[in-house]
Amino acid sequence: MTNLVNYRIYGEENAQSLYILHGIFGMLDNWHLAAQQLSKTYRVVTYDARNHGKSFHEADSGYAVMSDDLKRLMDHLGDQEAIVMGHSMGGKTAMVFADTYPERVKQLIVVDIAPKRYVPGHLGYFKAFKEVPLHLLNSRKEAEEAFMPYAPDMGVRQFLLKNIEPLSGGGYATKSNLEAIETAYEEIIGALAFQQVFLKQADFIAGSKSGYIKPEDKDDILQHFPTAQFHEVANAGHWVHAENPAGFLSCLHEILR
Repeated sequence: MTNLVNYRIYGEENAQSLYILHGIFGMLDNWHLAAQQLSKTYRVVTYDARNHGKSFHEADSGYAVMSDDLKRLMDHLGDQEAIVMGHSMGGKTAMVFADTYPERVKQLIVVDIAPKRYVPGHLGYFKAFKEVPLHLLNSRKEAEEAFMPYAPDMGVRQFLLKNIEPLSGGGYATKSNLEAIETAYEEIIGALAFQQVFLKQADFIAGSKSGYIKPEDKDDILQHFPTAQFHEVANAGHWVHAENPAGFLSCLHEILR
């Protein structure tokens, strides 16, 4: 099948399917540990969004086409309906998917994102990928040192470095299609426009230290997702699943139960 995203399946074929959508500059293996745990109960599908990881590169990186990529993957894997969970950019994609194809979503779980516009927060990362001479780097250690001024936090730096890969002739290059992501960036951080109201179960999970979902965002969320329940994971920022994995999984098990 053409233009099928790169994916991985965990768990039993006949279990309830749960699809996980990562955020900007992310990839499917960001969710490996959570997927492993969830696969004890669910058939978990993680995948690289277009222009990320090992998925195909195309000029359009907006939410409509990313939503259609998920539909195409579900069709390919034979899922008429699934639990859909997305984090950050993936959470917005999941909301658009639920709005466009509500009949395909059994339950919606959105991790640390609201459907509103955000202040640009990734411009330094684009700058890093453009300015660091990747083709001249000889090791991961050199890459880490080169990225340090752009991403002083070690966790963020490691996250960004997952986007580069060694070249056979030496040096490194980016895996992701930076040009397409940057072109779509205003839409990625922008407010979502919904066509209808999603009436099935919807849960929004926030990190207690994050600030991505503020108290004043809840009224707007409830307009489009009137069944929405709000949950908070302690001691976690925006990367909720990575910063407090046990707390995140505990919260998820409550939601899914």
